[in-house]
Amino acid sequence: MSDADVRRNVETELTWEPSVSSANAIGVGVQDGVTTLSGYVASYAEKWAAERAAERVSGVTAVVNNLDVRIPSSFLRTDEEIAAAAVNALRWNLSVPDGRVKVAVEAGWLTLDGDVDWQYQRDAAETAVRYLAGVKGVSNLIDIKSPVDQVVVSADIEAALRRSAEVDAQRIGVLVDGHAVTLTGTVRSYAERREAERAAWASPGVYSVDDRISIGV
Repeated sequence: MSDADVRRNVETELTWEPSVSSANAIGVGVQDGVTTLSGYVASYAEKWAAERAAERVSGVTAVVNNLDVRIPSSFLRTDEEIAAAAVNALRWNLSVPDGRVKVAVEAGWLTLDGDVDWQYQRDAAETAVRYLAGVKGVSNLIDIKSPVDQVVVSADIEAALRRSAEVDAQRIGVLVDGHAVTLTGTVRSYAERREAERAAWASPGVYSVDDRISIGV
């Protein structure tokens, strides 16, 4: 598939995705499968959705998200208002451990810090604040400190990969060193690579995942 084909497919996917309302304001460039998004959107949530949409397209090997967030005046909020809303959103989310995630906001950019036990809790914290009015971006600096006192077994992760309908487990190698996991091999799409990484993060006791999977045929 040529870069021109990939570009057209990404543009079509952005138009098709209902959560990307500013598709006409998004430029798409493709070089050897590396896809760059430029232009502007109306919210950080839309910027995030545009990146996910591009990742789903066959032939995309990586996504560079250079979209600028231009928040409409009716949705502008002060940093204090954003921080207060974020604290409440985290407090009301049952997947986020109470009191372990801290919030800082500067010029609309929200930073999450602290520690949790699981990757899904780290993801849940970011999801909880992603759609707040006035947010221009989110930096997720939350650490994972699992209470699970065991060495992660590669067989557990390999079994999770085999259970996934979206991943060809035979093409993925898993190396475990204590709480660190390294993934190698080749998959057919960027989306498949992300799914393999998600499966690795779901294993108890994983503190880090080094995703070295390449995208090919």
